Order: sequence, then structure tokens, then C-alpha cells
Amino acid sequence: MSTAICPCGSGNLLDECCGRYHNGQAAPCAEALMRSRYSAYVVGLVDYLVDTTLPAQREGLNLEAIRAWSLSSTWLGLEVESCDVLGGQPEHAFVTFTARWHDKDGEHSHREKSAFVQADGRWYFLDPTVPLRAGRNDPCPCGSGLKFKKCCAGFF
Repeated sequence: MSTAICPCGSGNLLDECCGRYHNGQAAPCAEALMRSRYSAYVVGLVDYLVDTTLPAQREGLNLEAIRAWSLSSTWLGLEVESCDVLGGQPEHAFVTFTARWHDKDGEHSHREKSAFVQADGRWYFLDPTVPLRAGRNDPCPCGSGLKFKKCCAGFF
């Protein structure tokens, strides 16, 4: 068992916090998933970042860029501003946060409002950099069975 403090800022041990999600337990909410994704960047778990992105978007991820950013950065902290659960079926949520890191170009801060969707009992990150290939009237790529325009389209 690790005695490392979780990078997500909870103050808990990594194994008792985000580490359990890294090891396969489903994150119970969008905020927990977002925190665990930040922690995955800190500890270099690129596979976890892929696994927690909406399956329909995974093929479009640049794994080498993710790996390089994760490993070449010194992660300085995470501040979660808000988590807004929108409800509905499937359930959607927004998490607004600021992540800070240092790299060869200096210290950086990035504020983002990320979108998440719950599908098949798991939360997934909706990556705005990877387009979903669906027409408005096509089935939503999240697998909800709804038309894209009635589901995840509003989050892109």
C-alpha cells in the first residue's frame, strides 16, 4: 500500500482516493472522474486517460502527445471550482477546474469547463478536441439510444 498523498488535492492517500479508480473501480461521479484523470496525468497513466474518454472518441486521441505532456510536466495542483450535474438520461455533468503545471517553457495554469456523460454505469470525459462523427439525427455515440441532437451534441 502506497503512502503517497493523492495529487487530486483531496488530502487522502492515493490508494484510497484516485488510485482505486485507476485500478478499475468506476468513479461515482463526474468530479471524481475528473480528479482521477488529473491524478493520472501526474503519475503517467495514459491508458487510464484513454479508458475514461468516451469510447467513440478514443481512436482520435493523440497518445504520444498525451504521454509527452504527462511525463514532461511537473504537476503543481488542481482546484475544482464547480461540478454541475445536469441530470437526464443519460446523465451529463460539467466540471470547472484549474490545473497548474510547470514544463520547459515555465509555469502554466489552465481553466476548463469539461463535459462528462454517464454510460453503462461509468462516467466518461467528452473530449472537445476529438470530433464525434455523428449527424444530428444519428444515434448518439455515447450509446444512450437517443439521437445525437437530443444527447451529447449540446456539449460540443
